[in-house]
Amino acid sequence: MKYSFFVILFTLLIFAAFGQPKYFTKTGKISFYSKSSMENIEAVNTKVVSVWDVASGQIEFAVLLKGFEFEKALMQEHFNENYVESDKYPKAVFKGIIENSKTIQLSGDNVSTVKVNGTLTLHGVTNPVSTNAVITVKSGVVAASCNFSITLADYKISIPSLVAEKINKKISIAVVIPEYQSMTTK
Repeated sequence: MKYSFFVILFTLLIFAAFGQPKYFTKTGKISFYSKSSMENIEAVNTKVVSVWDVASGQIEFAVLLKGFEFEKALMQEHFNENYVESDKYPKAVFKGIIENSKTIQLSGDNVSTVKVNGTLTLHGVTNPVSTNAVITVKSGVVAASCNFSITLADYKISIPSLVAEKINKKISIAVVIPEYQSMTTK
């Protein structure tokens, strides 16, 4: 009995000492912005789910498109019905790898700029995305952020011809994870 206890304790200590954590959040934020001559388009979603496996560098984000909030209700309706067709394509998903994820210092206060490569699936179309991200550790809180742009045509998102010349075809996207929770301590 004592032998089994010590084997289990030793195994747990090894995993605690050498295991890299996994992090998750359900409170990430994705916003997008497009400047246009007709009207600027801006929306925010604060219910972004993300998981990051530090050992492998794998990171994933998922967001329900109907969760984006616009200043004007009509814009939100057009976004969901006419552009992203959120009933048919309910979510957007990014799956990628953080290069050299294992080398990021997750203790003490520090900031690391890292390269992230992956794919974004939106409107039923998957395209590669590559960007720099910032991982911040402050007072034990791990946070992350990045910015990148997409072209609507790359995701087969059509703009009605009536307004096509007045709407920017590029969208700037900002991702902010204010706090990751460790999955290893839960």
